[in-house]
Amino acid sequence: MPCVAPLLAVCAGYFMVILDVTIINVAVPVVGRELAASLTGVQWITDGYTMVFAGFLMTGGALGDRLGNRRVFCTGVAVFTIASAACALAPSAGFLVAARLVEGLGAALIVPGSLALLQEAYPLPAARSRAFGLWGSMAGIAASAGPLLGGLLVSTVGWRWVFLINLPVGAACLALTARYVARSPLRADRALDWPAQCAVVAAVALLTAALNEAGRRGWSDPAVLAGLGLALLAGAAFVLRERLARIPALPLRLLRSRTMSGAAAIGLLFNFAFYGMVFTASLYFQHQRGFSALRTGLALFPAVAMTMFASVLSGRLARRTGDRPLVISGMLLGALGLGGWAAAGADPAYLLLVAPMMATGFGTSFALTGSTATVMGAAPPAYAGAASALFNTTRQIGSATGVALGGSLLATSADYGTGLRTGMLAGTLAYLTAAALAWRCVPAKSGDRGDR
Repeated sequence: MPCVAPLLAVCAGYFMVILDVTIINVAVPVVGRELAASLTGVQWITDGYTMVFAGFLMTGGALGDRLGNRRVFCTGVAVFTIASAACALAPSAGFLVAARLVEGLGAALIVPGSLALLQEAYPLPAARSRAFGLWGSMAGIAASAGPLLGGLLVSTVGWRWVFLINLPVGAACLALTARYVARSPLRADRALDWPAQCAVVAAVALLTAALNEAGRRGWSDPAVLAGLGLALLAGAAFVLRERLARIPALPLRLLRSRTMSGAAAIGLLFNFAFYGMVFTASLYFQHQRGFSALRTGLALFPAVAMTMFASVLSGRLARRTGDRPLVISGMLLGALGLGGWAAAGADPAYLLLVAPMMATGFGTSFALTGSTATVMGAAPPAYAGAASALFNTTRQIGSATGVALGGSLLATSADYGTGLRTGMLAGTLAYLTAAALAWRCVPAKSGDRGDR
């Protein structure tokens, strides 16, 4: 049986990163009051981390491929842990925002290397599928448990513990990685294409900022439209640079691969649906039903409870069925869950929502294993970090889009119930589109990763 220590080390780092995306949400009102932060400062406490995280993922992947994924992963964990301590000790809102930006940089170094290290540590397909399954479950568990854990910490020991809990996790992650994770190969021939990296950072940061602002300003606001237009220009500059570069950061032949680009698009779609659901449901429970932050976390727990079970099951099934059945069935189940919520009515009893939330959490986690294995299997070993960064960048964009659209729908609809059901229908359509893409793009067998 393969050693589980590398898996525990990698998943601990990844869990910290995703947890910090959602755990802060319930703490922000208290932080704003205690640090006398303006509305803009409060927004930057949450959005600054997401922007830097999403913007530098491709850079983190490229650095991992060149300098060694273990070295870059450990650097990211150290940066993230130190920045978390700085967040916990922040004397002012400006200091906290700056520390959150550094946290986002650490996260961008952790995530691409996490998948690449699992691929190196578990070369056998069966063990790798199980490892990818547990890695994927960390996203759903951390994202959905964040509001529950954050509410518990804020209501008992204070908001600073939202950041302090990262310190023992980061220390354990570094110790396990140093002891049990093998050194990664160095590829000095992989030059860092800085113009391409800057274009990616600009494109993703502008897109994330525009999507975040769309939830507050509206989609027709000039600043939002300008941000989206500049993001498209930066994306076009990246493609042009990669076409001309002698050693590209991400070869365009990989992007032209139906397998890789299709799986990356699937990741964008199911993150759009799942995180949009978590965000809008959280606001619905608190504002429409009057739940506290802690009770809201408990209400969302059915979606969390299924993620671990689904990831373990999908990891075991992958070797027998291949990735395509996992992704298709997971997306159809997710669509059934959100469609069921939308059909439940304007203000349904909570018990009627339990099954839809369970179906959505199970389906998303179930499909994540297969789509992750598809992306990593389609990438040459020399570009494992870049492929992981591409996949996680598209997923992050999907999350930001889902949250922005969900917030916009809640703000512009006649009532919360109407906005919520419209958001659930949009998520249902995203899941169904992902299922159709999986049928066309995900290989029928795990070993078939070429362009088909």
